[in-house]
Amino acid sequence: MSTATTNALHVADSHDLIRVHGARVNNLKDVSVEIPKRRLTVFTGVSGSGKSSLVFGTIAAESQRMINETYSAFVQGFMPTLARPDVDVLDGLTTAIIVDQERMGSDPRSTVGTATDANAMLRILFSRLGTPHIGSPQAFSFNVASISGSGAVKFERSGKTVKERRDFSVLGGMCPNCEGRGSVNDFDLAELYDAAKSINEGPFKVPGYGSEGWYGRIFSGSGLLDPDKPIRDYSAEELHVLLHNEPVKIKVDGVNLTYEGLIPKLRKTILAKDRESMQPHIRAFVDRAITFTDCPECGGTRLNETARSSKIAGISIADACAMQINDLAEWTRGLDDSSVGPLLETLQQTLDSFVEIGLGYLSLDRPSGTLSGGEAQRTKMIRHLGSSLTDVTYVFDEPTIGLHPHDIQRMNDLLLRLRDKGNTVLVVEHKPQTIAIADHIVDLGPGAGTAGGTICFEGDVDGLRASDSTTGRHLEDRTKLKGEVRTPTGQLEIRGAATHNLQDVDVDIPLGVLCVITGVAGSGKSSLVRGSVPADAGVIEVDQTPIRGSRRSNPATYTGMLEPIRKAFAKANGVKPALFSANSEGACPACNGAGVIYTDLAMMAGVATTCEECEGKRFQAAVLEYRLGGKNISEVLSMSVAQAEEFLGEGEGRIPAAHKILQRLVDVGLGYLRLGQPLTTLSGGERQRLKLATHMSEKGGVYVLDEPTTGLHLADVEQLLGLLDRLVDSGKSVIVIEHHQAVMAHADWIVDLGPGAGHDGGRIVFEGTPEALVEARSTLTGEHLADYVGA
Repeated sequence: MSTATTNALHVADSHDLIRVHGARVNNLKDVSVEIPKRRLTVFTGVSGSGKSSLVFGTIAAESQRMINETYSAFVQGFMPTLARPDVDVLDGLTTAIIVDQERMGSDPRSTVGTATDANAMLRILFSRLGTPHIGSPQAFSFNVASISGSGAVKFERSGKTVKERRDFSVLGGMCPNCEGRGSVNDFDLAELYDAAKSINEGPFKVPGYGSEGWYGRIFSGSGLLDPDKPIRDYSAEELHVLLHNEPVKIKVDGVNLTYEGLIPKLRKTILAKDRESMQPHIRAFVDRAITFTDCPECGGTRLNETARSSKIAGISIADACAMQINDLAEWTRGLDDSSVGPLLETLQQTLDSFVEIGLGYLSLDRPSGTLSGGEAQRTKMIRHLGSSLTDVTYVFDEPTIGLHPHDIQRMNDLLLRLRDKGNTVLVVEHKPQTIAIADHIVDLGPGAGTAGGTICFEGDVDGLRASDSTTGRHLEDRTKLKGEVRTPTGQLEIRGAATHNLQDVDVDIPLGVLCVITGVAGSGKSSLVRGSVPADAGVIEVDQTPIRGSRRSNPATYTGMLEPIRKAFAKANGVKPALFSANSEGACPACNGAGVIYTDLAMMAGVATTCEECEGKRFQAAVLEYRLGGKNISEVLSMSVAQAEEFLGEGEGRIPAAHKILQRLVDVGLGYLRLGQPLTTLSGGERQRLKLATHMSEKGGVYVLDEPTTGLHLADVEQLLGLLDRLVDSGKSVIVIEHHQAVMAHADWIVDLGPGAGHDGGRIVFEGTPEALVEARSTLTGEHLADYVGA
């Protein structure tokens, strides 16, 4: 065989590129790009430029859709249906594994252990090695209740119906008192009703329980209580009927209803909901009237006494789950039993992955809803770290969120390790430290929304620096240290803070200035601010919890701006406001105001076609005849925030209430969003800034922002700093939990927690001005900030 033939590339090795041609998902404008396989490619660009649309909405979505199609139609019926992305050619795809920013479910039963399968492995371990032996793995599960029963069962045998008596019992680990939640709730009766009033005088302080509403009428018309007697004069028996009565059937005004005590009623209606999905006034009531305390029976472990009694080397499963994961990894290393060898090995790998990824400070019993965005994302990465899969595409959405500059290096090493195993790694990222390690960079832009969606640059890091793209120009940006800092107008005293890992911390947070709370991931920043700031301090908190909204929600409905716009249209045209809502009377009857008609095709992806009746405008034709300042309601909703600010700020279209909200949206850098753009199409950074703009109107003196630079491009950080300055100059106090050096350098005061994470953290390691922190270089934050400002 000749040498030429030997050296010729085998045809199977020629597929080294993922080719995308003509991508038009969301705001992408016929984008064509070739991405090298088995390399680390970073996608950059301003927030809203189309990065997620290209990476997640096109490449990853098509890969997942094609994998789903390999299953039988029966199995596909149970899987999420995915539509084919709007793209001409997608070639060279490999299996995509997505690690996104979605927060983990805040179900109270979900913990770090249940989310990563570490709990499942521990349960099997204790059911095999625990002494005394109490039963199967479910005897150690706080989600399985112990039940037993007996009765007759009927079944067919040889054409006859046979009856047999059967007994059954299930031994679960759930604590019967708190039902496996770990905490019990107690009601402050003074916040539920005014004891000086009778039922006819409307004593209830619960939202929706006024004397005119149904609930008020049930209590007054039940006949079980004297409606004219003040509650403070009730006997113990009457008070029990009011607060704890079992459900009984009653008739009020000829209507059959159920009367139930106030407390069980509230537990079923209000407390059954996730706190984040409650309306603001109901959430305020819950925070005011209900206290959550550790369950006295299980001590917050969620497990019953039987499950806690079985131990391995003196440690129960409750003790194991409460340990810090790096301590638990050490403990498991000390176990040696050949009968469970493979299980111990897998458990050890999982726990070591936690430590390696920088989450060794968590414990397995930590509720997953309390994890920050960055912690949740890294927790999802755990299952992929030890994977022996190669030649797959890993897709990461800003994996450095919530990471201190010190921790980013560790994350970079993990990304490179995944690549070196022969995988394609695609990362959407803004941080210069991660952009610097890329083999290939794709920069989208030049602007956001309709001004974005094109490729501005493709190549390596040096090429990006030399290019004239927005990212290239801002890559070397460095914010200077503040020369003069503001003088505090007061202080917020925190004494003896001991939430989570805080070690009896005393600190004075200055008010009237920009104060940054920083420290490595897991050092206790959120615990300090959320768990210790007094509730009566007039605090407005803008955290990372996602905005909940359907495709019918948009910036106009979410911010409350649609209300004054509808009223102005109604007044100008002499009709009622409900006509100008696509979710109410003005909706197009053919598509119910959705603008598109969805056809469900069972296990195949549903098809969305633009409604022919309203041509996607969502309103009835008659409604579009009504105008304000020469524009109809559909034209106003399709304007960008910047255009609408101009239109609604002057002339015939002037609506001061809506204009004020629009100004705030422009302030937070969302001038490019359309008023009617569905919330489901917004990126993580856009949603957080939309939330910030909404909260800016609230009456409160102290703003607490949780990593407001999340999802922000280097160019947008400057604008955010300007906004924070304006807030402080208007007399507000701003407390920011942040890792971004630009925000630290811009602060008036810094509180640095550490020195490490978990039980190695929880202490104040520095308080003072950024200048003093750089001079001292006494902490990890000081070192990184000094490098950043070139000191």
